[in-house]
Formats: sequence, C-alpha cells, structure tokens
Amino acid sequence: MNTEPVVEESPFKGQTGIRRIWNAFNYSLSGLHAAYVNEDAFRQESLLAALLIPVALVLPVSGMGKAVMIGSVLLVLIVELLNSAIEAAIDRISLDRHKLSKRAKDIGSAAVLIALINVLVTWSLVLLP
Repeated sequence: MNTEPVVEESPFKGQTGIRRIWNAFNYSLSGLHAAYVNEDAFRQESLLAALLIPVALVLPVSGMGKAVMIGSVLLVLIVELLNSAIEAAIDRISLDRHKLSKRAKDIGSAAVLIALINVLVTWSLVLLP
C-alpha cells in the first residue's frame, strides 16, 4: 500500500509560452489591485512612492543616485506586498490568536520597517554631502 501523500498540482502550471506570461501578468495586476483595495499600509506606501519617485527623477543627482533612490522606494512596495501575502495566508489558516501566527506577522512587519529605514538611509546618503 502506498502511503505517499497525494500532491495536487495547480491546473495553471501546464501553461507555457505567451499564454503563461499573459496569465502571470493578469495575476500580478489582480494582486496589486487586491493589495491597494484591502491594505491601508500598501495604499500609504503607494502614495509615498508616487511622491518620492518623481522627486528622485528631478533632483540633481547622478543616474545611479536616482536609480538607488527609486529602487529603495520600490523595495518598500515589494516587501509590503510580501508582508500582506503572509498576513492573508495566516488569516486564511485561522483567525485564532497563536504565537506562531503573531511571530510570522511581526517578522513581516519588521521587514517593512527595515525597508522604510533603508529608504531614509539611502536618500540621506545620496542627498547629503
């Protein structure tokens, strides 16, 4: 008797080529929309990005400086998306309070904090003599 657990593959895993790319693009847009609609922090950080990215583009710094400044801002959005995904997965599993759920959410929040500190440090190093 086989005691191996049955592993079900996603029916979307078989897509290849342009169809896979198109599906992935649409899933990404859905994820951005869901984050924007459901996550206050993502909306706030999106506003921050909408303000800081144009500022970085017009500041009299090198192209590399602009790239690093913009990259640090985009990193905040990336980390927030990952943090929101962790929180959603934890909440999907259970809304009960559990120390491991709290730890996972707190660690995700700490990652966002570090990304925000990175923006401050990066912009300071680029802009201050």
